[in-house]
Amino acid sequence: MTPMGMGELWTQVGSLMATTMFIWTIINQSFPHQFQSHIKRYLHKLIAFLYPYITITFPEFTGEHLRRSEAFTAIQNYLQSKTSIHAKRLKAEVVKDSKSLVLTMDDNEEVLDEYKGAKIWWTSTKNIPKTQSFSIYPNSDERRFYKLTFHRRHRDIILESFINHIMEEGKAVEVKNRQRKLYMNNSETNWWHRSNWRHVPLEHPSSFRTLAMDPKMKQEIVNELIKFKNGKEYYEKVGKAWKRGFLLYGPPGTGKSSMIAAMANFMEYDVYDLELTCVKDNSELKKLLIDISSKSIIVIEDIDCSLDLTRQREKEEKKEKEAIKKGEEEEKKGSKVTLSGLLNFIDGIWSSCGGERLIIFTTNHKEKLDEALIRRGRMDKHIEMSYCGFEGFKVLAMNYLDVEWHDCYDKIEQLLEEIEVTPADVAENLTPKFEGEQVNDCFKRLVDVLEKKKQESCENDMKNNGIKSNGVVAEDAKENGDM
Repeated sequence: MTPMGMGELWTQVGSLMATTMFIWTIINQSFPHQFQSHIKRYLHKLIAFLYPYITITFPEFTGEHLRRSEAFTAIQNYLQSKTSIHAKRLKAEVVKDSKSLVLTMDDNEEVLDEYKGAKIWWTSTKNIPKTQSFSIYPNSDERRFYKLTFHRRHRDIILESFINHIMEEGKAVEVKNRQRKLYMNNSETNWWHRSNWRHVPLEHPSSFRTLAMDPKMKQEIVNELIKFKNGKEYYEKVGKAWKRGFLLYGPPGTGKSSMIAAMANFMEYDVYDLELTCVKDNSELKKLLIDISSKSIIVIEDIDCSLDLTRQREKEEKKEKEAIKKGEEEEKKGSKVTLSGLLNFIDGIWSSCGGERLIIFTTNHKEKLDEALIRRGRMDKHIEMSYCGFEGFKVLAMNYLDVEWHDCYDKIEQLLEEIEVTPADVAENLTPKFEGEQVNDCFKRLVDVLEKKKQESCENDMKNNGIKSNGVVAEDAKENGDM
């Protein structure tokens, strides 16, 4: 149908609606109430006979407007190629490396489509609330829709084949144009954004190749991630939500954040950095969870410092006075998220709202966390991010200096076995400090630092042992009456 034909169609629709409203008024005013229902039923049949077109509406949000519709997103992606050819009014969005533009339909624009001989009209609409007020911020009551209109003789083709087709095509376009994002949760008092999350492009270059850790452990993690990514049927079979928890623990500077970025890049997942201190209560925590997409990593860094969630079950047994004091402290923090609320967030009923998610906690002090928080089933795999070993050092040397072997490697291996040094410290000393600095100079600096740390460690041990010995001697002397 040509654009003129489409205009004639809407003219017919308008005339039909006017006629319908007139007849409807006559029925309400002239016929008794007991006959009106029968008349209206036959009137609907007459309208359906005269108007042979069917319209399907796809709203932007579903489930009491708590989350974005996957069908709406798929249609939006599918229509990108159609709108760039046929639509007259377009919206442009920047994706990927900020050099390419994605064109989508503007509001109240229509596009003609065709599938297996069936002509289809797509319309992008937006409902504006009746009460208008001037504001620089977007109205939270606005609702966007896509409407699909087709002739009823094509009903079987559209419902049985075309809708599945656009879902598959839309998902394929999304994968092609996908840019990983790093999200942070909004605070209601600080942000005007309608969404519970704000995001920036995730451009962290970390990968499992660049991680300074034991190769066997890296391969074990990679194998587990692959198994998880392909495990939809398995999780359905065992009756569990499609999610998995990881606990990354170890001293600062051992690569916990780099591990998260490497996992996100490997899995091609978005990262949701959840700041618990900005969450008002358990109810808001659930709303955040609902708004998290599939294929994502939920991260709570330094979980032992986020809220007072450490050893809560033991603290509940203390005196009432301490409980009151603790409540006052939580009130000052501005967050009433409880351990129970967090546990429900991880593996309660609400955790099944969405699939293919990794939940990662990081901490410098694993021993401080409540056992209920990190047990298997919640944090399924515990990964110790330890001090730099020789295998990790070789990875860093290759990353920073492109060197596979050097004469000082034996010395460095011996020193790394005797002292504790983080991968961050090793990487800093391997980094060239000025243009043209030689590889030998970088290795010499690292050896000097390691030897200095070894000497300091020995002196501390001697000092501690000396104090202990003197203490024993002094106690013995006192008992013998020599002092």
